[in-house]
Amino acid sequence: MAEPLNLVFDLDGTLIDSAPQIHAAANIVFGNKGFQPLSQETVRGFVGNGLGVLVSRSMAHLGIEPDAALQCDLMQNFASIYEQAFDMTTLYPGVSTVLATLSEAGHRLAICTNKPLGATRAVLRHFDLSPLFPVVIGGDSLPQSKPDPAPLHAALKALGPGRALFIGDSEVDAETARAAEVPLALYSGGYRKAAAEALGARIIFHDHAALPRLIARLAPAL
Repeated sequence: MAEPLNLVFDLDGTLIDSAPQIHAAANIVFGNKGFQPLSQETVRGFVGNGLGVLVSRSMAHLGIEPDAALQCDLMQNFASIYEQAFDMTTLYPGVSTVLATLSEAGHRLAICTNKPLGATRAVLRHFDLSPLFPVVIGGDSLPQSKPDPAPLHAALKALGPGRALFIGDSEVDAETARAAEVPLALYSGGYRKAAAEALGARIIFHDHAALPRLIARLAPAL
């Protein structure tokens, strides 16, 4: 059997499609403060850099003057919804089976996301994925968040020695992989804006079912 790898996954846009849920949460949170609704396309464009950036960009889009107290309140309200609402969040097709296959093959799995840690653990529990991920690094687990390489390095350190691959979907993930000097596998169906071929991935996959085969093919070159 080939040597197991350390496989670190992004979450939103890579394993789950949460944009509709985040959009709904945004309109609840901002609507409760009397602000106009945001379009799903607008909110989707703000996903990936963490909750603080999502809220600050949404405030700017709505013409709200910077206000640290208001932003903190909005973030707390977002986090509360994130940990309870999953009705509009879905796993991408084949994700559960693929993750189980990779784990059964001996690979060590981790999550490295900019989603808050509490919300991340809640969504993993909801989809019965928690047992597959002994290591989970959220956007508030460290002072730094992606694209700083520190969260990815922390995930890999917790997994232990071994060759590594980072699996993500966006420009943020590509920048993180470059900064951490870890090869990237890119899911083409996520939340990126740039062309997939422009992000320097070692693997580009369009269907999660192909991932075990593609990883096995790439592994000797890692």
